[in-house]
Amino acid sequence: MRFKDKVVIVTGGAGGIGSAICKRFADEGAQVIVTDLSADGVNATAAAIRESGGKARGFASDISTEDGCKAIIADVIATEGRIDVLCNNAGINRRGNLLSLTAEDWRVSFAVNVDSMFHLCHAAMPHMIAQGGAAIVNTASQWGLHPAPNHIAYNVTKAAVASFTQNLARDYAPHKVRVNAVCPGEIHTAMLQAGMKRSGRTKADLDALVPFGRIGEPEEVAALVAFLASDEAAFMCGSLVEITGAQPVA
Repeated sequence: MRFKDKVVIVTGGAGGIGSAICKRFADEGAQVIVTDLSADGVNATAAAIRESGGKARGFASDISTEDGCKAIIADVIATEGRIDVLCNNAGINRRGNLLSLTAEDWRVSFAVNVDSMFHLCHAAMPHMIAQGGAAIVNTASQWGLHPAPNHIAYNVTKAAVASFTQNLARDYAPHKVRVNAVCPGEIHTAMLQAGMKRSGRTKADLDALVPFGRIGEPEEVAALVAFLASDEAAFMCGSLVEITGAQPVA
């Protein structure tokens, strides 16, 4: 119950990793605000948490826009009165090399993966400072640190997530706002399954590429996110933590 009576916002909360993060925080006592673009998705995640005895509510919003980001923070402050943890987890992956991408692919990748962090943190930070501190955990990627081929938009935006994390940590550590990021490798999500379907590869094919013997599960990323947000990680600030099963980027 590390998050008893804490208020936690999770973006991308209807997705594979996002829903696992929401459930982990709720299991540890948090009031979770599940945010995503799909109203059906956030309500389903929140309802599942409540059915298992946790506390959660959904708030659908388009975080690719400044107004959508501000609406989330304004609603949480008006309703819960504080923000103890902000998880900037939402992300999209427009696959391809430079010449296979459109200008819109590039624009929307930055809008969702990078700009949303700026707008959400910009709106939340004054409240975090005023209450005496908080934790921000961003979802970067192993590929933001070690680029994979033919994913330039995703790689560059996730590198920006990593840099944003370290810059924000350095600037706001004096205010006791801790900022860290998780950098997952291959995780068994719907996004990964869609990629497997396009490539014709199987989960067994991906498992064989990982020295640990298998790809990761969303719940394992959620456990790391919860640790970084908890008081057990009180001196961690500006860290980029890879969770990859020791898999190299090929």
